[in-house]
Amino acid sequence: MDAYDTGSEARLGADGPRAPEPPAEPAPPLPPHPRTGVAALSLPYQIGAALALAIVAVTVCVHLGMTFLHVAPANAVTKQHGRAIEDWIYPEFEQNWKLFAPNPLQQNIAVQVRAQVLAADGTVRTTGWYDLSAEDGRAIDGNLLPSHTQQNELRRAWDFFTATHGTDNRPVGLRGALSETYLRRIVVMRLGRDDAAGSGGSVERVQVRSVSTNVRPPDWSQEQVSDKPAYRELPWWAVNPADRVGGAR
Repeated sequence: MDAYDTGSEARLGADGPRAPEPPAEPAPPLPPHPRTGVAALSLPYQIGAALALAIVAVTVCVHLGMTFLHVAPANAVTKQHGRAIEDWIYPEFEQNWKLFAPNPLQQNIAVQVRAQVLAADGTVRTTGWYDLSAEDGRAIDGNLLPSHTQQNELRRAWDFFTATHGTDNRPVGLRGALSETYLRRIVVMRLGRDDAAGSGGSVERVQVRSVSTNVRPPDWSQEQVSDKPAYRELPWWAVNPADRVGGAR
C-alpha cells in the first residue's frame, strides 16, 4: 500500500488532480471580401451606373444598325427611313470605301483660292493664291485629335462640286447651284480667317482652282506617271452678302 500510495501521489502530484486545460478560443471570422466595381457603389450610384450602361448599349446598337442600313443595298427600311439614316451617318460617320476600291485614288488634290479685294481707299487688287488644303494639312499635322472640319470640309465641298459639274464647269442636275454656293461660302470664310481683305477692305469676287499632282509609284513599279501638276480653274464668282460671316440669309 505504501508503495502504491507513493506511486499514485507521484502521478497525481502533491496538490491533487491536475486541472483540465481550458478549451481553445475559436478563430476570429475572416473579414468580408471587399466589393469592387459597380457593387462597391451605394444604391443610388448603382442605379445611375446601370442607366448609363443601358444608354451606352442602346446607342451602340442603334449606331451599328444605322451603319448596316447605310451600307446595305436599298430595301424597304432604307426607302422609308432613308432621311433619318442619312441624318445619323452624315457627316461624322460617313462610310468611304475608296481605300478598298480596285483602283484607289492616285492623286493629291489641293484646293486654292484668290480674291479681288476692294480696299478702303476704293482701289481694287487681286490677291495671290491661298492654298487652303495646305492650311488644313498644317492644322492636322501633329494634331492627335484633328477636327472633322479640318479633315473633310474643304475636300468634301470640292468633291460635291466636281460631282455636280461637267468639265466645262457648268452645273449638271439640280444640285449644281447648291454646290457652288457651298464651296463659295467656305472659301470666303477661309479668306476672312486669313485676313485677305486687310484693314477696311472687303472681298468682292473669288476664284477657285484645284491643283492635281500624281502620286509617285513605288520604286519597284514600272509605271510611268507625269509629275507635272494639272490645274482646273473655275470662273470668278461674285460674293453675296449671305456669303460673308454673319451676313444676311
